[in-house]
Amino acid sequence: MPNLKEDFDSLVAKTSLSDGVDRRTFMKAALGTGFAAAVLPVTAQTVIKTDTEGLTAGALDIEENGLSVPIYRAQPEGKTNLPVVLVVSEIFGVHEHIADIARRFAKLGYLAIAPNLFKRQGDPAAFASIPELYVNVISKVPDDQVLGDLDACVAWAKKNGGNVSKLAITGFCWGGRITWLYASHNPKVKAAAAWYGSLVRGKDPEGKTEAEIKALTPKQPVDIAPTLKVPVLGLYGAKDQGITQDHVAQMKAALAKGSSKSEIVVYPNSGHAFNADYRPSYVEADAKDGWKRTVAWFKEHGVS
Repeated sequence: MPNLKEDFDSLVAKTSLSDGVDRRTFMKAALGTGFAAAVLPVTAQTVIKTDTEGLTAGALDIEENGLSVPIYRAQPEGKTNLPVVLVVSEIFGVHEHIADIARRFAKLGYLAIAPNLFKRQGDPAAFASIPELYVNVISKVPDDQVLGDLDACVAWAKKNGGNVSKLAITGFCWGGRITWLYASHNPKVKAAAAWYGSLVRGKDPEGKTEAEIKALTPKQPVDIAPTLKVPVLGLYGAKDQGITQDHVAQMKAALAKGSSKSEIVVYPNSGHAFNADYRPSYVEADAKDGWKRTVAWFKEHGVS
């Protein structure tokens, strides 16, 4: 097995320290805020910081439906009957960027919950490369486990100041795919926003059999699109090399067979992860537009 510390040290050593950022500042930005080693180097200058003034925010473990789920929760301090939004992370887990998105929703009056959906399989922060993270954690996470954990979050929200009749979900990359699936799984969801989540089944680099793959991930968003009832806003980049425009076209065609009134927006100048403000893939204009569309989408469909 590769030496993770050596790989990490190599990543740091290769990081460009131009723009006046010294190594100590870089390390603090990359690690002190909980970013996974697999996404280093982070672009410290572009990380958006939303404060906790007026909020109750932080990590805790919830116990619901016989499940223990670690979450990051943010909500307006002292208020109840709040609309609820589930924030589903990328494969890198609930790091500072995802927590910040939860705080952004809380500033708008939401009870925002970002669950750690990889707890049973491992800690995404422990792996220094994306292939290692995928092999050791992500490829072992079954969809039914994820959907059950999200159900537990909704049940917890109902008991802790949330109005689950005003329920939304949003997610990014891995979490974008889960957003499509959860919108199909839970009819109580009013609206959803999926940021560059995969739409069709791709090849499994682990070489699993078809039966093994279907046991873990039985359906893809394109499979559930014709029967989807919840309106989902899909946000995608035209330059995404993994989620191609052919995939997007397949999804649009599948959605057209149904009645969910979902929409897909494609940004011509963006690739994958264009909302990830801590990575070089960040496209500020499109990220801001996607955020405005998401907030408006939730409002339009009765969440806020």
